[in-house]
Amino acid sequence: MLSLRLPEVRRVALLGAHCDDLAIGAGGSLLTMCVQRPDLEVHALVLGGGGTAREDEERAALIEFCAPARLELTVLDLPDGRMPAHWLRAKEAVAALRGRVDPDLVLAPHRDDRHQDHRLLAEIVPQVFRDHLVLGYEILKWDGDLSQPGGYQPLTEDTARRKAELLAKHYPSQHGKDWYDEETFLALARLRGVEQHTRYAEAFHVEKLRLDLG
Repeated sequence: MLSLRLPEVRRVALLGAHCDDLAIGAGGSLLTMCVQRPDLEVHALVLGGGGTAREDEERAALIEFCAPARLELTVLDLPDGRMPAHWLRAKEAVAALRGRVDPDLVLAPHRDDRHQDHRLLAEIVPQVFRDHLVLGYEILKWDGDLSQPGGYQPLTEDTARRKAELLAKHYPSQHGKDWYDEETFLALARLRGVEQHTRYAEAFHVEKLRLDLG
């Protein structure tokens, strides 16, 4: 399998609809990047959960997932499950993030995600980050909307297990969900690892990728 490196990544934009989306979809990649690039700038925007215990969970979690990188986090209070009705505010928030930072990499939901809040954000991101590399992360859930991704970030076994442990540690509000446990997160990471010849991996959807073959 062909591997490409991104040696010039200095600024990363993270976009999630809900607190824990970023950690579920890209937590292992964040752990990998931030340890290897301690001077990384991470700018995160989450559309919902602001002013609640979920915001506190998100801040504590991303501090660990992104250590020792510099983290900027904004959490809004858009209503869970009804974010499409707040399209303008969501787009303005994404545009405001773009106004503050010109990232080398954007991590966001992908367009085929069946959760309406995730899909809304996935549709807004390429409208605002028009000339950026956008990787769409996946979130395992009961909707059964896993599709075939095109990009993979290998994870060491320690990283995969660390991701699962941090998810369990920092998001107690989600423990009542029957799918939310370490076994689930490791199972998906194992499956994506099989698809690209490592034990564990995270997978991403890539809509546009400019090549320079000259």
